[in-house]
Amino acid sequence: MSSINNEVVAGIDVHKAMLAVVVVGRGQNETEYVSRKFGAGQWQLKELTDWLRELGVGRVAMESTAQYWKPVWYALEPFFQLILAQPRSTAAPRGRKMDFADAKRIVRRLLADDLTVSFVPEAEQRRWRLLTRARTATMQQITRLRNQIEGLLEESQLKISGVLSDLLGLSGWRMLQALAKGESDPGVLAQMAHEHVRAFEEPLGRR
Repeated sequence: MSSINNEVVAGIDVHKAMLAVVVVGRGQNETEYVSRKFGAGQWQLKELTDWLRELGVGRVAMESTAQYWKPVWYALEPFFQLILAQPRSTAAPRGRKMDFADAKRIVRRLLADDLTVSFVPEAEQRRWRLLTRARTATMQQITRLRNQIEGLLEESQLKISGVLSDLLGLSGWRMLQALAKGESDPGVLAQMAHEHVRAFEEPLGRR
C-alpha cells in the first residue's frame, strides 16, 4: 500500500516537435506538479528518459496523437509502465488545447484510473507484425509485377505463362531476360526451360 501512496507518475502531451511533460506524486496538489518541455528528437527523448528516472516515475501516460506518440513510446518502453490513452478520454473542455494543462489533465486522470486505454502490442509482437506486413506487401508487389509482365507478353502473343506455372521462376526469368535482350526464336526460348518443365518444350517451341 505504501508503494501505491508514494507512486510518482507522468503525463505527456505529445506534439509533432514538442512534448509537454508533467510529473506528480500521488496526493500532491497542483502547486507541487513538476512541468518541463522537451523536443521530440532522439537525444531529447533520451534526456526525457533520464529526467523521468531521476524523479522516480513509475507510470507514464500519453495520448495516441496521430503517429507522434510512437517514437516517445519506443524510447520510454524499456524503463516505465506506459499507458496509451484514447484522445476522447483526455479531451479538453470545449476543445481547448493548452500544453501543460493537457498534460496535467492526463496525469490527473491517470491517478484516478479514468483513462480509456488503447492496446499496444509488446515489442516482440510488433516486430513479428512488421515482418508479416512487409512480407504481405512484397507478395502483393510481386503479384502486380507478374500481372503486368503477363499482360505485355499477351499483347506480344507470347504464351509463356500458359506453359509455366511461375512466370517469375527460374525458367521464366531466363526467358524474360532473353526476350529483353532481343531473342525471339521460340526454339531457343524453349531450351531455357528447367529440366522439370521439359514436357513443355514442344508447345514452347511452336512458331
